[in-house]
Parts: sequence; C-alpha cells; structure tokens
Amino acid sequence: MKSNLILGVVLVLGLLITLGLSPFFVVDLTETAIVVALGKPQRTITEPGLKFKIPFYHQVTFFDKRYLDYDAPARDVITSDKKTLVIDNFAKWRIVDPLKVYQAFQTQRGALQRLDDIVYSELRVELGRHELEEIVSANRALIMKLVSDRSNEKASVYGLEVLDVRIKRADLPEQNEKAIFQRMQAERERKAKGYRAQGEEEAQKIRSEAEKDKEIILAEAYKISQELRGAGEAKAYKIYATAYKQDPKFFEFIRTMEAYKKTFAKDTTMVLTPDSEFLKYLKKRY
Repeated sequence: MKSNLILGVVLVLGLLITLGLSPFFVVDLTETAIVVALGKPQRTITEPGLKFKIPFYHQVTFFDKRYLDYDAPARDVITSDKKTLVIDNFAKWRIVDPLKVYQAFQTQRGALQRLDDIVYSELRVELGRHELEEIVSANRALIMKLVSDRSNEKASVYGLEVLDVRIKRADLPEQNEKAIFQRMQAERERKAKGYRAQGEEEAQKIRSEAEKDKEIILAEAYKISQELRGAGEAKAYKIYATAYKQDPKFFEFIRTMEAYKKTFAKDTTMVLTPDSEFLKYLKKRY
C-alpha cells in the first residue's frame, strides 16, 4: 500500500514536470523570488537553491539583485534660454525591496517603466533651470548629481535605488542645428571684425607715432647738419680770409681757377667777350 502511494506520487510529479507544472523552482544567486498565492505575496526568497511551490496555486516572480543598466530613448528637453535639446541618458539602478516592487508593479519591467518616468521628469525639470552652455560644458556634473539624488529619493518609495544618472549625448534637433550654426558663425564674424578694427586702430596709432618720430629725427638731423655746415663754412671763410690777407693775388688766382673748374664743366657753352674780366687769367701769360 505504501509502495503504491509512493509510486502514485512519483507518477503525479512526473506528469506535472512533463506538463511544465513542476512543484520545484530554482532561485539563482543573482535573484530574489516572490512566491504569490491567488495574487497575494506569500513569501520572499533571497537564498539561492532549489525551492518548492504548489502547482496551480503558487506563482513565482523573479527580481534581479544586481545593479542594472537602464538606457533611455533620446527625448527632447527645453533649457531656460528656450533651446531645445535632444537628450540621450542612461542610469544605473537596482531593486532593494522586491516585495515593494511587486506590490507596486508586479514585474521588473513595470518597475523599469516607472523608473524611466521618474528620471525623465527630473531631467526635464533640472535642465529647464539651466542655459544650454551650462548643460553642455560648465555644470553638467553638478546637474547630473542633482538629478541622480532626486531620482533616487522618488524611486526609493517603490523599493528602487538609483545609483547614477548620466547624459550620453546632448544634441540640438536637426532642424535647429543649421540656424544655431549660422548664428554662431555670425557672432564669430562680428567678433573677428571687432578684433580686426581694434588691430587696425592700434596699427594706425603705431604708424602715426613712427611717422612723428621719423619727422622729429629728420628735423633734428637737419638741424645738426645745418649747424655743422654753418660751422664748416665759417671755418672755411676764416681760412679764405687768412689766406687772402697773406697773398691777395694768389688767393684771387686760386678762387678764379676754382670758378673756371665749376663753370667750364662738360658740355657747357658760354658766350663771353674776349675782354671779359672773368677770362683775364686765360689771356695772360706768366
């Protein structure tokens, strides 16, 4: 009788296993299992191993213990300076209270959908407080920390933990890129023209200063040259006067020869009378 009972139990178990209704299930090291009876959680299993359930009566829902990656689809946000950005973000998260998650969403997929709503809402709110330049360069790390902290605070109500939220990519919408680029180009050209105008103004100042210095130097040089020339001529006249006093006739002869040299230059034509005083030394014989 006893053997028949055992055989019957084995046959029933075999039949249930064949039909996919095994009373046994395995909990992996990375999982937590919630055993549910008629829609109500009966127990939470955190230890790994082979576990037992009543077919048809118990259902088992599994939740991952590990930190999970959540990669959100790219969506639009509007900055405080009214710029539209296409944000592609991701987050690291985990389930810390599987029972709360089951009671709120029933499945891990449902929890992820709620997490997506929370993170996107916090991103939209926080990015809406900052200008485009702050988001893409200056304060991104601080902004993302605030988003991570607030997302974690809201997600904790559902038994979720948000470790970190990051922006992978922040782009302008395709239809706005050309207009933004043109505005940036115009702004750069305006600044370049300003720099060129300043440079030309400085160059003109430098040229004016150099021209003024040049005129001053030339005037000073001319003044010195005239002083030297005057001193030389005065000295020459003094020498001439001294020579004249010593031998007036010889001095007159020398001066006349110098006058001939200058007057009778190459290709020079002069019309003089033979008795001209200027030619007296050419007519005399010594």
